Amino acid sequence: MQNNAHHKHDLRDIARKAMISRGLIPDFTPAELSEAALMQKAAVPESIRDLRSLLWCSIDNDSSRDLDQLSVSETLPNGAVKILVAIADVDSLVKQGSALDGHAQHNTTSVYTPAIIFPMLPEKLSTDLTSLNGGEDRPAMVIEMVIAADGSMVSSDIYRALVHNYAKLAYNSVAAWLSNGAPIPPEAAAVPGMDQQLRTQDKVAQNLKQLRHLKGALDLETVQTRPVFAGETLTDLQADEKNRAKELIEDFMIAANGVTANFLKSKNVSSLRRIVRAPERWQKIVALAATLGETLPAEPDAVALDTFLAKRRAADPLRFPDLSLTVVKLMGRGEYVVDVPGAQSPGHFGLAVNDYTHSTAPNRRFPDLLTQRMLKAAIAGTPPPYPADVLAQLAQHCSAQEDAAAKVERQVRKSAAALLLEHRIGERFDAIVTGANEKGTWVRIFTPPVEGKLNVPNGSMKVGVRVTAKLLSVDVERGFIDFGV
Repeated sequence: MQNNAHHKHDLRDIARKAMISRGLIPDFTPAELSEAALMQKAAVPESIRDLRSLLWCSIDNDSSRDLDQLSVSETLPNGAVKILVAIADVDSLVKQGSALDGHAQHNTTSVYTPAIIFPMLPEKLSTDLTSLNGGEDRPAMVIEMVIAADGSMVSSDIYRALVHNYAKLAYNSVAAWLSNGAPIPPEAAAVPGMDQQLRTQDKVAQNLKQLRHLKGALDLETVQTRPVFAGETLTDLQADEKNRAKELIEDFMIAANGVTANFLKSKNVSSLRRIVRAPERWQKIVALAATLGETLPAEPDAVALDTFLAKRRAADPLRFPDLSLTVVKLMGRGEYVVDVPGAQSPGHFGLAVNDYTHSTAPNRRFPDLLTQRMLKAAIAGTPPPYPADVLAQLAQHCSAQEDAAAKVERQVRKSAAALLLEHRIGERFDAIVTGANEKGTWVRIFTPPVEGKLNVPNGSMKVGVRVTAKLLSVDVERGFIDFGV
């Protein structure tokens, strides 16, 4: 590795190699870039609704520039609330069969690593022409939901519309205002009525969340880190925690994706579904609960599992992220499948929903762009752009590529952690044992929140034990971090 001034350079190289090794394409071809260079703002059909007068806003990460969603609310006389979610109309510019569509279909997702993002679409589109940017008019797919006071869905619809983003907001500042009494973000304060908009949306989102958890949606919490750079130098890895604003968007997107799946089903067309099957390794989850003095049913039960998780979060918040990660691994990864009219979808075990697709991030995920095209055809009453057999092939491909992308992101995060610690060999850190099996023992240090292997005899440490770990060595290229006691 080179000196500190080249941290970003080193991580970019590692990320690019990881992309190629996993069968992902890190760069756009000249033909793809030429296609993007010719694009101008999308033409807006006269037939779509004009909803620019509504107080739309976006809420995303502080650094996000590829904005896929806007939201707005309208309080109804009977105590219900109409929630509108606008999704960027990416298909208006990225046409099926185009060069850019080919790149998106190959990678299937944007890949986010600490030093570089590999966008699914060129930035001219994803952060400009097809992004729902602040102060801009944009065509969108609008998902309309009427939500009762108890969080249940009264009615829903999907249609095309023209929208305007009045406030580009960020999760952390909105959450601090909603939860902790901080001043309202200036971007929201500048728009009359936006404060009430956000409070109404927050209340509806909390009702949606409460109802989902009554049905068994799992409240998991794993340690996710965000890199901090000073110029080219990596200076820290900070824990990226859940907050009220992130929950607001998450709950709206889950609801919107459910509406999308049901809308396509109502039109009697096949669709791409996002599922997490009932855990085949449920007995291992049962055994895990037993080690903590808890009992779970013999058959997969999402409500019982969520109750167990909530109890453990309250009893041992320090170790809860590691318990969550273990449960996530035992549940198995999500996958895409085709839902054929008349067939029963396996559903999404972790979200406790039976009908669920990915439709809310078409700038970042190909399944969402594909679904957007299916929606447009269903609304227009034209034949689906993807036959069921083609959808089945794409479902397998998207599952495989998403898994490859996750492995790239995980590998580069590990390399970033190793890079951050490489000048601290010999130091001791407070840590907790997060894993122990025949392959070895792992610990997570608290500051920075980094995991590594602990060189002790197998079976000599139990998960959850607090230890003082001495940093022995790092391998930045491979993302290896080794500790001793």
